[in-house]
Amino acid sequence: MTPDSSDAPARGERIAKVMARAGLCSRREAERWIAEGRVRLNGKILETPAVTVTAADEIVVDGKPLAKPEGARLWRFHKPVGLVTSHSDEQGRRTVFEELPPEMPRVVSVGRLDMMSEGLLLLTNDGELARRLEHPSGGWVRRYDVLVHGVVDEKALATLKNGVTIEGMRYGPIVATLGKRTGPSPTKKGAEATVWLNLALTEGKNREVRRVIAHLGLTVRRLVRVGYGPFQLGNLRPGVVEEIASEVIREQLGAAAP
Repeated sequence: MTPDSSDAPARGERIAKVMARAGLCSRREAERWIAEGRVRLNGKILETPAVTVTAADEIVVDGKPLAKPEGARLWRFHKPVGLVTSHSDEQGRRTVFEELPPEMPRVVSVGRLDMMSEGLLLLTNDGELARRLEHPSGGWVRRYDVLVHGVVDEKALATLKNGVTIEGMRYGPIVATLGKRTGPSPTKKGAEATVWLNLALTEGKNREVRRVIAHLGLTVRRLVRVGYGPFQLGNLRPGVVEEIASEVIREQLGAAAP
């Protein structure tokens, strides 16, 4: 075990990063597990995540040796409404991970979808890859189809491209356009309608889409994520998971590929 320092990468990697790369959890979760005393390093309970480790170190989490990481893999999952994007839920609600095929390795999600949202959810066995794909610096566009009810103001939609501040929270640029109309003209003064909106954004903050829609005075009837970066929901049926070929991952991720 070596205390973390500027030249530590030459001797190994931070233990939280190693745990994340093994697909066990995210870096943040790994740090929390260490604080909870769930991790042993070379037979001793680890008290701080500020250490680096090498292949010669023995890492045990919850009494089980940390598995050697396999190559990074990525899946598309069509999340249905009613599932929580969490490995466990205090309220006993069904989770995304409980719906996955038993033969799948342990995976983490790339970002989240709330319980009442549906659509494309990327899953990976590599927590470090998940972190990279989630980070706004990557510039990956999240695309949503949102069925809303109310009076739609197209000028207000257009202003979202400049970003918006709601109750002190700043949200980045959002490209919002009208989609398929299912009711009376949504732009007619005073006329409420049910209409699809198409939204594209790069940040993906917690409940961002729902908060922005409510800010516009509209009610969300349905929220479907249809794209995340170069990956699309397409015709994937609800509840179905499909692995993305490794060559496609390398082609789409470029320098970010594992």
